Amino acid sequence: MKADRSTIKTVIGYYLTLLEKLLGKNFRTNKLQSIFNYLPISSQLSTSGQPTAEQLRTIAKNGFKLIINLAPHGAENALNNEADIVTSLGMQYIYIPVDFDNPQQRDFEQFTSAMGTCGDNKTWVHCAANMRVSCFIYLYRTSILKDDKEQAEIDLNKIWQPFGVWKDFISKK
Repeated sequence: MKADRSTIKTVIGYYLTLLEKLLGKNFRTNKLQSIFNYLPISSQLSTSGQPTAEQLRTIAKNGFKLIINLAPHGAENALNNEADIVTSLGMQYIYIPVDFDNPQQRDFEQFTSAMGTCGDNKTWVHCAANMRVSCFIYLYRTSILKDDKEQAEIDLNKIWQPFGVWKDFISKK
């Protein structure tokens, strides 16, 4: 398999987040645009890889009211107390741990249900690297919202070009 540029960028970026966690130092600023693999989908919906605690504060300051996390708490770059941080900032926190090696239809159904609770609230969806999220958002946009498939795929490919179980998972819909 030949990896594309966006996938390589995402993998390298993920390892940099691990280095930041190991060193206890954030090399990125706290602007939304500096959050690992930040991708705004609309004025009400943005996605990313794992934000830092300070970046969660920035997300709250920018009017987001709901955080949906698709990464298991055991992910290497996860925040141990993310739910506490998010709720202390006045945001709602929804946790749907998706096994990267084995995404399930029930995971997507939980995600769809969570997205249904957003209403007019600005929503931020993240996982460890925005790989799980970008696939779930692609499926949500194309199968639930009936958005243009080509535009949804362009956004997906800004993060990575899914392969393996993820390529199979999104092609079944």
